[in-house]
Amino acid sequence: MSSHTMQSNPYVPFPSRVLEVVRHTKKEYTFRMAFHGDVRPGQFFEVSVPKFGEAPISVSGIVPGESVDLTIRRVGRVTNEMFDTYAGQTLLLRGPYGNGFDVSRYVDGECVVVAGGTGVSPVRGVIEALAQSATPRDKHVIVGFRSPDDMLFRKDLERWDKALDLTLTVDGAPEGYTGNVGLVTKFIPELRLRNPATAQAVVVGPPPMMHFTVLGLLDRGFAEKNIWVSQERKMCCGLGKCGHCRIGEKYVCLDGPVFNYTESKNMLD
Repeated sequence: MSSHTMQSNPYVPFPSRVLEVVRHTKKEYTFRMAFHGDVRPGQFFEVSVPKFGEAPISVSGIVPGESVDLTIRRVGRVTNEMFDTYAGQTLLLRGPYGNGFDVSRYVDGECVVVAGGTGVSPVRGVIEALAQSATPRDKHVIVGFRSPDDMLFRKDLERWDKALDLTLTVDGAPEGYTGNVGLVTKFIPELRLRNPATAQAVVVGPPPMMHFTVLGLLDRGFAEKNIWVSQERKMCCGLGKCGHCRIGEKYVCLDGPVFNYTESKNMLD
């Protein structure tokens, strides 16, 4: 079995070579991993470190047939061990798991993406597709980070800003910072939308941020059926066996992590 395709036995990890490591902040790094199989934004891999266990990591970038980007935050024993693994070494992966985002749903017509913090990772591929779409000026992206030092994908942000309507904000900043300061929800009323009732929206981030962002979009006239959220923070084993990702009758690993808001609004812990 090739080391770069989904195993026939989904429980068995396969080795994948670390092609490159990119540091974003003091805590966040992107690992570019060799992978030749099919994958879409919003899916995730289980990254295994021998003797330490596994961690579910969202796909933050895709080079079809060559590699996937996994953006990893340096917290906990598993992820700390990963940062001692350099380019050319091998990590064990399982996946990809989950449904991911259907990018074709968002490239035509108006679309809004709102992402907070590490929630930018699973929608990076979606934003990239919007920037390259035939109507990038109909695409609106609000990205929020805790502080200027916590920003991820800085080169991408610069490129997206030239292609589509990007609002970059931080929760707080030192004196003298000239960019936007405020929660992502602050900028939803300012979106220049022609017809919110038919526009699509994607929301990913911490649960409180997603909750208030969706409320803001509904206030602007978005239809519930056109809002999509990712419950990526609930992921655990990837197979629906451990039960940790269960919300009501849904298993985030199997049924998600991407859900239409008409489903996710009833997914109570």
